[in-house]
Amino acid sequence: MAVDLTSIALIAGNGIYPETFVAAARRAGVQRLVAAAFENETKPELASQVDAIAWFRVGQLSKMITFFKKEGIKQTVMVGQIAPKNLFDLRPDLRTLLMIARLKQRNAETLFGGIGDELAKDGITLLPATTFLESLMPPAGHVAGPQIKKRRWEDAEYGFKIAKESSRLDIGQTVVVKNGTVLAVEAFEGTNEAVKRGGSLGRGGATMVKVSKPNQDMRFDVPVIGPDTIRNAAAAGVDLIAIEALKTLVLGNDELQKECAAKKVSVIALA
Repeated sequence: MAVDLTSIALIAGNGIYPETFVAAARRAGVQRLVAAAFENETKPELASQVDAIAWFRVGQLSKMITFFKKEGIKQTVMVGQIAPKNLFDLRPDLRTLLMIARLKQRNAETLFGGIGDELAKDGITLLPATTFLESLMPPAGHVAGPQIKKRRWEDAEYGFKIAKESSRLDIGQTVVVKNGTVLAVEAFEGTNEAVKRGGSLGRGGATMVKVSKPNQDMRFDVPVIGPDTIRNAAAAGVDLIAIEALKTLVLGNDELQKECAAKKVSVIALA
């Protein structure tokens, strides 16, 4: 897909993903960056990094699209987590309510896909969430932290198979395993809560596996890890994180490497 470097809008969630995208877009030559930010989710510091910004409650789809049209936006990208449950929270506008009412299923893929469809109705293309960030998706092999023993690779490969099946069923893209036993499967509560639950059951030495969905729609819900992932995993008793090679974004790599070394958490990528 050809990307117009004149102007791009960010639908900016939480974490370091939005600022990482902004830096990469600037390096790629994007002339103007506009951000739709969300109260209690997006970092306030993003305002100083973009050319225009407006703040919304999650669910104000009509207001956001009006803002994009006013700014002459034809392309946008979803960067940073926006919890799907928040689309049901607060006071969604009429356009959001109508969009949700048309969905036969309500999960991350259908909700974000519905948003993409609504944007398209107003001539706004939702770009892949990996736009300008392809170099941040590592190939198969060791990524960070201590080298691991063969038994841990086997646990990771087992978790990979389970996570692929779980994601195929639209349950979740993360599992926690230990010694060939599934301790936790991510569902609606999100990755962090699943990792806490699995880590507490494992009592140390657990493995977290995060994968993409089969036929992953790269416009949204792309697997991401960063320094916070390492800190959360270590706190939960997870000392190995396995991701899917070439399909998972690794953000804040310098800090992530330091956190892995300090907390003795390993990261590997599986094909």
